[in-house]
Amino acid sequence: MTDVKTLFRKPTDVDAFGFDWGHLSVVLGPKVNGAQKFSAAVVTVPPGKGHTRHNHPGAEEIIYILEGTGEQMVEDEAGTPHTEQVEPGTCVFIPESRFHSTLNTGAADMKIFVVYSPTGPEEFLRTLPDFRLIPRKA
Repeated sequence: MTDVKTLFRKPTDVDAFGFDWGHLSVVLGPKVNGAQKFSAAVVTVPPGKGHTRHNHPGAEEIIYILEGTGEQMVEDEAGTPHTEQVEPGTCVFIPESRFHSTLNTGAADMKIFVVYSPTGPEEFLRTLPDFRLIPRKA
């Protein structure tokens, strides 16, 4: 049985995944609160940084810009990149296994809310060479 208190999470409640391009705090998922069909995280990308072209095999992704401005690239079905300017309120759907990248072009941190379905991409991030765990502050 799930403790109802685990259903409520803030980024400061969990360890963050640090990378050269920023950090990600998984606030919802199997290891956080037992979610089985999707996972979610809050991503922070500093000015001038971004994550390179990648995909999540077998998973769809939702990207919602909370703060900051940047460029979001999503490849079409033929693999041709399409880049749009994004700002707070922009929602981007990344189809299953589709390559994409994000770049912060603004002067402040970009804060992004992401959802993966099914779960799994958030755990794959632990295998990346620049991964480091940032313990939550007690």
